[in-house]
Amino acid sequence: MKSTLAACKKVRPLLATVAVGDTVLVGVSGGADSLALAIVLFREAQEREIKVIPVVLNHNLQDGSRAIAEAAAERLRAMGYNEVIIRDLTVVVTDGMESSARRARYEEFERLLAEKSASALFLAHTHNDQAESVLLGLVRGSGGKSLSGMAPINGRYLRPFLSITREETEEICRENSVEFWIDPHNNQLEFARVKIRNELLPHFEELLGPGIADALVRSATLLRQDGEALDQLAAEATAANPELDCANLAKLPVAIRSRLLRGAIYAAGAPSGSISADHVAPVEALVTDWHGQGQISLPGGVKVERISGRLSLSQQKENRGPTN
Repeated sequence: MKSTLAACKKVRPLLATVAVGDTVLVGVSGGADSLALAIVLFREAQEREIKVIPVVLNHNLQDGSRAIAEAAAERLRAMGYNEVIIRDLTVVVTDGMESSARRARYEEFERLLAEKSASALFLAHTHNDQAESVLLGLVRGSGGKSLSGMAPINGRYLRPFLSITREETEEICRENSVEFWIDPHNNQLEFARVKIRNELLPHFEELLGPGIADALVRSATLLRQDGEALDQLAAEATAANPELDCANLAKLPVAIRSRLLRGAIYAAGAPSGSISADHVAPVEALVTDWHGQGQISLPGGVKVERISGRLSLSQQKENRGPTN
C-alpha cells in the first residue's frame, strides 16, 4: 500500500482546509487518477467527519458513455460510498471540443456545489497533467497565467495530486483492487493535449534526456508565485480604473495592463481559457497604438472598441438560426 499511503499524505493538508462536518465533492471519470483520489479521500475524510460525495459526469461525447459512468459509480459504491451522483451533460461545441467540454463540466460543478452546499470540490489532476498544461500554454502563446499551470487551491477547487504521477495513481488502484477505465480519447491525436502527452513530451525526453516534465512543473510553480503578485497589482489597477480610460491604461506596465485587459475580456463573456496573446495584442494596440482602428471581435462574441478615449466591451450573442 506504499503508493496509497504516500497519496494520503498529499491529501491531508488540503482536507485540513475543510471544516469538520462539511460536505465536499470529488470529480470522478472512471479513470485511474480520479478513482485513486476517491480511494484516498474515502480513507482520510472519515477520520475528519467530512462527507465526500463523488460526482460522475457523462459528457455524451462517445458511444457507451452512460454505461462507463454507471460502471464508475458502481466501483465507487463498492469502495463504500453511499451517495454517488451521475449527471448527463450536453456539450455545445463552440471553441473546440476540449474547451467546450471543460466549460460544460465546470458549469455543472458549480451547480452541484450550490445544490449540495459543498465547501470544496476535489479534482485529480496529476503531475503529468500539470506538465502537459504548461507545455500546452506555451505552444498556444497564452501568457504567464497558462504557463503557471494549475494551483493546488483555486477557490473551492482543490487538487492534491499535482505532485503525484499518473503511474502512481494506477498503482493506487491496483493496490486497492479497483479496476479503472482507459479513455480511448487519450490516444486520439486530433486533441492537442494528446499530441503533447504521446508525442511532444516523449520526443523532448528522447532529445534532451529525462526530467522534462519535472522541469516544466518547477517552472510553473515559480511563475505562479510571480503571477500571483502581478494579479494582485492588476486587480488594484482595475479597481482604480473601472471605466478603462486609455490614457490611464497606457501608464501601466505591460504585464499589469495585459492582465487587466484579459480580465475585462473574460468579464465581458469570453469563455474561460480562450484568450491568447494574439487576442490581447490588438486590444493592447487600441490603448498604446491608436490610429482609428475599428471594432475587434474576440471569442465568445466579445467585441472591443475605443470610444471617446475609453475601451468599450460588449458581448454579441451568436444567432444560431432555427433549431427545427
